[in-house]
Amino acid sequence: MVSSVYIHIPFCEKICYYCDFTKFFYEEKMADQYLAALKKEISTYIKSPRKKMKTIFVGGGTPTALNVKQLDFLLKTIATYFDVNQVEEYTFEANPGDLNEEKIKLLKKAGVNRISMGAQVFDDQLLEDLGRLHRIKDVDDNIYHLKKHGITNISIDLMYGLPGQTLEHFQRSVEKALTFDLPHYSSYSLQIEPKTIFYQRYQKGKLQKAPEETEAAMYKFLINQMNAHGKKQYEISNFAEPGYESKHNLTYWNNEYYYGFGAGAHGYLPGKRIINLRPFPAYVKAATETGEPVLHYETIGKKEQIEEELFLGLRKRSGVNVDQFQMKYGYQLVDLYEKELVDLKQRNWITETPTGITLTEEGQLFGNEVFQKFLLDSDILIK
Repeated sequence: MVSSVYIHIPFCEKICYYCDFTKFFYEEKMADQYLAALKKEISTYIKSPRKKMKTIFVGGGTPTALNVKQLDFLLKTIATYFDVNQVEEYTFEANPGDLNEEKIKLLKKAGVNRISMGAQVFDDQLLEDLGRLHRIKDVDDNIYHLKKHGITNISIDLMYGLPGQTLEHFQRSVEKALTFDLPHYSSYSLQIEPKTIFYQRYQKGKLQKAPEETEAAMYKFLINQMNAHGKKQYEISNFAEPGYESKHNLTYWNNEYYYGFGAGAHGYLPGKRIINLRPFPAYVKAATETGEPVLHYETIGKKEQIEEELFLGLRKRSGVNVDQFQMKYGYQLVDLYEKELVDLKQRNWITETPTGITLTEEGQLFGNEVFQKFLLDSDILIK
């Protein structure tokens, strides 16, 4: 059963130097064309009006870069095809500074009950160095007005491992973020991705990431401070007060099905992953003409499901439940990965829990290397 939906709005007022998501500079006419195409795509997959969903997540890009009229159109489109009155979690991503009071009121009225805000760092110079338009004051103002209008389920993102960012810089950002006493925080290390301005600078030797030992120290400080303030780590990069874990993101980490609509969006349905076209003209043309702007379908057999169950499940602090794994796939974990489990335990990267396996604190620092161990060499047993 598919109970979650992700909707991608790719527009930004400015392209951040590190971002490799599908995004375009905001232009009013382009946004109008895109929203009409998006509505056609959604209507092609969702045949019955007001389909019941557990979670709706509108990400980007920057959904709040849309003007008020466009935002209203998007919200009404979503309410036409999904039952927003019954949804447990309805999240909009926002950039500080894009979210004025008029837009906040509109979101609140439409049933949006969670905001995920890209604060990134609490240092105006570093924000400028990242290509961000907002400043610290914008975060203060937006959080004040969100709470004023009754939206208190707010998450903010922080980044670490940035060029020129010292441990002390990051400590100040974390401490400032915690003064808001929000129910949810996310924090990610900088990844220098191809086709970004940072990547071009990195290739020319004009940009250096923070040293690995500094990045590790930042991560340990983050975990300690979040735990000290009652924000429990429930996933490698995410911290929440009990009951405020992101239900939508848990859909991904629990390897459950979800719709994905919009340019470059991914959907995960039984037996297949759907990857949409990314370029604006290609997406709009295909979505408008056929309602199916698909780049390609990826077959997901039991082998791929099992691998992803491990990759995604180990991101959670609760780890992978061995009994649930056996019920879901018909195999005991140890039968498929006996050698790998022994090796990872010896390295102190995973540990056994009463219900299964989880990453150790050290294992979290080497997550990608751990996940590689769970690629199955052969699909002889997996049919």
